Amino acid sequence: MWHDTGTHAGVLPPGVPIQPGTHAENPETKRRFKNLLEVSGLYKQLHHVEAYPASEEDILRVHTSDYVNGIKAMSNETGGDAGMLTPFGKGGYDIAILAAGGVMAAVDAVLDGKIDNAYALVRPPGHHAEPDIGKGFCLFSNASIAAKYAQAKGGVEKIAFVDWDVHHGNGAEKIFWNDPSVLTISIHQDLCFPPDSGYLKDNGEGEGKGYNINIPLPAGSGVGAYEAAFDRVVIPALHKFKPDLIIVPSGFDAGAHDPLGRMMMHSDGYRNLTTKIMTAADALCSGRVVMCHEGGYNDATVPFYGLAVMETLSGIRTKTDDPFMALFEGLGGQDLQPHQDQLISKAERLLKNINT
Repeated sequence: MWHDTGTHAGVLPPGVPIQPGTHAENPETKRRFKNLLEVSGLYKQLHHVEAYPASEEDILRVHTSDYVNGIKAMSNETGGDAGMLTPFGKGGYDIAILAAGGVMAAVDAVLDGKIDNAYALVRPPGHHAEPDIGKGFCLFSNASIAAKYAQAKGGVEKIAFVDWDVHHGNGAEKIFWNDPSVLTISIHQDLCFPPDSGYLKDNGEGEGKGYNINIPLPAGSGVGAYEAAFDRVVIPALHKFKPDLIIVPSGFDAGAHDPLGRMMMHSDGYRNLTTKIMTAADALCSGRVVMCHEGGYNDATVPFYGLAVMETLSGIRTKTDDPFMALFEGLGGQDLQPHQDQLISKAERLLKNINT
């Protein structure tokens, strides 16, 4: 909650001809997510994992020394901007390494068999950060750092990413572009963010050819499109790859009414996608799933999406219902549409490029 993104007009810094207010990436969605877990009674039934700071060695497995030193220097002064739309305040480095370490701690707990699966509710987010630059509110690539850590720790060779944030998971794509030991799957809104990113044709390179799958769904896609993409592309890809661990960069900005996305997911949709991933994980990697929080910017709706995921991961259904469900499931176009089906059919062809 202490990560400081400053005073902005949405995502733009002061100076544009509109009154600045709260930055889009602020504590409220995360705070309210945790609060709803508490109010529902679920929080006290969960096993709590203490975060620890990632070491510089951990960070440098993913990021360049010049980039890390630059973040440190700005953090020791008044803060700054890590890259494209990624502001942070004084002390931001210390918070960012704690966010990365939070995902690592979740990985520890799952790999050590202390818990069945984990959700790392961390901030700042990470899935847009690339080795030498921050992007889209992300300082360090939390999930990628945790993946490299898991491989270095031992017992894990192959890791699959299933990124369902509404924006393209460009960070993991770039970090593991040539790496056949990590399958990176991103299901996102076509050309939403970053610009010129997330194309179907971008399928990895060199030894990593075939191990990056983008599913750029058209704007306006609903639960029907997401479930079809999972059933026809994501889950078959996981079964073909056979990972030892599944990491889900979990952004809830594909939810209906999110200000930074134009999709129509709802809490039952997220519940269903989580079930599909857990079923695959049970068959492939002893149920080992680690989710880490990314985007999601509607502070009224995101907590209900998060609760649905947490209920599914834990197997504990609370008595707290989502008051937005009736509204969102009734939105026009929730079923799979022909133009969405065509895109998913193209993505299915990428499965042949994964070597078993």
